[in-house]
Amino acid sequence: MAAIDKDILRLALPALGALIAEPIFLLTDTAMVGHLGAGALGSLAIASTILQTVLGLMIFLAYATTPRVAKRMGSGDRPGAITAGFDGIWLALGTSVLLIIIGLPLLNTAIEAFDPDPIITAGAHSYLAISWWGLPFMLMVIAATGLLRGLQDTKTPLLVAAAGCIANIGLNAIFIYGLDMGVAGSAMGTVIAQAGMCTVYLTISIRAARRLHASIRPDWTGVFTSAKTSGWLLVRNASLRAALILLVFLATAMGTTDLAAIQVAQSIFFALALALDSLAIAGQAMIGLELGAKNTEAVAAINRRLCLWGIVFGIVVGVVLFAGSGIIPRAFASDPAVVAALAALLPVLALSMPIAGFVFVLDGVLMGAEDAKYLALAQLVAVIGYAILLIPIINIWPGAPGLWAGFCIGFVGFRALTLGWRVRNRAWIERAVEKGIS
Repeated sequence: MAAIDKDILRLALPALGALIAEPIFLLTDTAMVGHLGAGALGSLAIASTILQTVLGLMIFLAYATTPRVAKRMGSGDRPGAITAGFDGIWLALGTSVLLIIIGLPLLNTAIEAFDPDPIITAGAHSYLAISWWGLPFMLMVIAATGLLRGLQDTKTPLLVAAAGCIANIGLNAIFIYGLDMGVAGSAMGTVIAQAGMCTVYLTISIRAARRLHASIRPDWTGVFTSAKTSGWLLVRNASLRAALILLVFLATAMGTTDLAAIQVAQSIFFALALALDSLAIAGQAMIGLELGAKNTEAVAAINRRLCLWGIVFGIVVGVVLFAGSGIIPRAFASDPAVVAALAALLPVLALSMPIAGFVFVLDGVLMGAEDAKYLALAQLVAVIGYAILLIPIINIWPGAPGLWAGFCIGFVGFRALTLGWRVRNRAWIERAVEKGIS
């Protein structure tokens, strides 16, 4: 078990650092644009919401690539592992071209759906119009990150993400303030930084391919296989987004105070999810590697250990949240009503964290087993169950605490049941071994 723990930490800690780089940049970018005025900040809020939604849905490009690469690594086929990674990169390039063709004419429609003021609309469009052309760089970075994770390397993505984050901040300062480009300057800096990160990733990947005599040309069979897996993961991600939209929609109807409290609670939840995501990333890489080697005992042991890590992490964080429920809200709000509402939500969040730890880890484990179809269907079942559960909850337990409990205990609980059922025995491992290397 000590060896497994060591591998988990070796992969999870750098992955956590890379995951943290993105929100740090977003916070810095928001602060820089915020000095331009409320209109610029409003433009960024709408534009970044649209862009981040698209990128959030496209994260499947990494999740689908990592296990395919890791399985080949485990089987000893290192050239095949690199080729599988390039299948993901080619899929990312093709997907981004489609998004540019389809999305560019619809940018105004997407912005107008928020019904903003004309000044905000203009700024949001300028940001999105520039950012949209950077989608090929952004999506190839996601896929290349999946390639390196599959090669059991999470340190390089950390270094690239950190360098990209620093470069992004510097470029934004130049374009926003130095060249007086405003919100458009923020988008320009991001696109250039992403292009630089993409260049670094492609250079590393092409050198590895040449060293191992691996093909970097598109293997259309492999690209199609990656697209099939990615499609199921896209359904999974969209289902999660649907659950969040339902939460915010219902919270909005409850009034500003409850909406603000749930927004903060949701932000805390997803900040903590970053740590759990790092465990999930370690799970994808380790499970894929051992399945490639057909080492079923190791797969079972890694699954047990990761689940324990997730639950223990959830318990520790839950205790901290519960103990700090009277203090933490004051760091996020000054309105007494919002502080009081948030203080009532944090104990509910604390109770849900061990369940969330179990769920996030199993996400990574089953992604490592390329069990994407089950993950998608399980997520759909969870969303439907959550929606049905909300009907009695809203009547029996009205207000933000009941709604929040429906999400972080009800929805997450449904996910725990469906994913836990999948790994209740070793059948999932046997299926993954029989499936072989796709």
